[in-house]
Amino acid sequence: METRKVQRLGPSTLAMTLPAEWAKEHNVEKGDEVSIRMGGKGTLTVLPESANTEESEAIIHADNLDAGALERAIVAQYVLGRRVIHVQKEDGALESEHINAVYKAETQLMGLGVIEETPESIAIRCSVDPEDFTLDNLLERLENTGSTMRGEGIKALAHGNEDLAQRALNRERQANKIFVLLLRLIFTAHQNPNLCRAVGLDSSFPLIGYRSVAKNLELTADKAEDIADIVMDADSEGLDVDSSTMRRIREFTDQVDELTVLAVRAVVERDYDLTIKCRYLFQEIADREQEILDDLPELSNTELLRVREVLVSLQQTAEYAVRNAEIAANLALDEESEHVEIR
Repeated sequence: METRKVQRLGPSTLAMTLPAEWAKEHNVEKGDEVSIRMGGKGTLTVLPESANTEESEAIIHADNLDAGALERAIVAQYVLGRRVIHVQKEDGALESEHINAVYKAETQLMGLGVIEETPESIAIRCSVDPEDFTLDNLLERLENTGSTMRGEGIKALAHGNEDLAQRALNRERQANKIFVLLLRLIFTAHQNPNLCRAVGLDSSFPLIGYRSVAKNLELTADKAEDIADIVMDADSEGLDVDSSTMRRIREFTDQVDELTVLAVRAVVERDYDLTIKCRYLFQEIADREQEILDDLPELSNTELLRVREVLVSLQQTAEYAVRNAEIAANLALDEESEHVEIR
């Protein structure tokens, strides 16, 4: 870590020199303006004016990339906050697989669209403005999407309704769009602390926690997708279990839903009391999976496996929610409250 000596320039003015290497890298010269942001824990962030005005662009050379690698590269540049992404081939025209990969990536990412296309290159632009969203709102939307998928999957399972299961599966794409957009906003806010307020945060401190919460919610949606897949694999047959068992599975689902909603609320509201409530709720259902399995009537191996897969998905969803509650506790306890005094 480099240290700098603070100089006094006047009766009430203190000054510090900027590192020459940093100034050269960001084209900061005498007379230029820089942005100063005061954060928590006594931090002071200095940003070049270019950080507020430049639109980051990236060029992806597709010559040595197959379709899958190109698609992943586009998603990565989107997450990293690039405003314009150019896909080009140095030797000849883009191949059909490259063009298809670009358009496939476009359908997966919110606010992305092709703005220019030639035989050798395609330019895609992201129209998402960080001020259009807050991280808290996107976390709530992602949780709601996962809960909706889970509810549709369980209902489809009870009635052997493939249409309802397919509806749940179709929502997975929306869940992934929200997740990747969350990553984009988190990365851009980390790179430019001035954007923290735009996405609803007072400082960059919570960003690491939000990244973990977003991933847990994305995994939660995956578990709901697994339940819907069980219905599709069963060829329009519901779970062949008695009504009492199905009722217990529904009750288990309702408790998991309550826990996932509460954990996200705890994150958004920085409420330590809510995290304690989450732990109590989890303790109530910690053994629910095994309890239902132990009370099952005799079933075929295939049917027993289906029931177990459903219960495992619900149990793992509850565990992801508890992880989010743990992150919420860390965020809440970083601030003074009736529980904590910070000196």
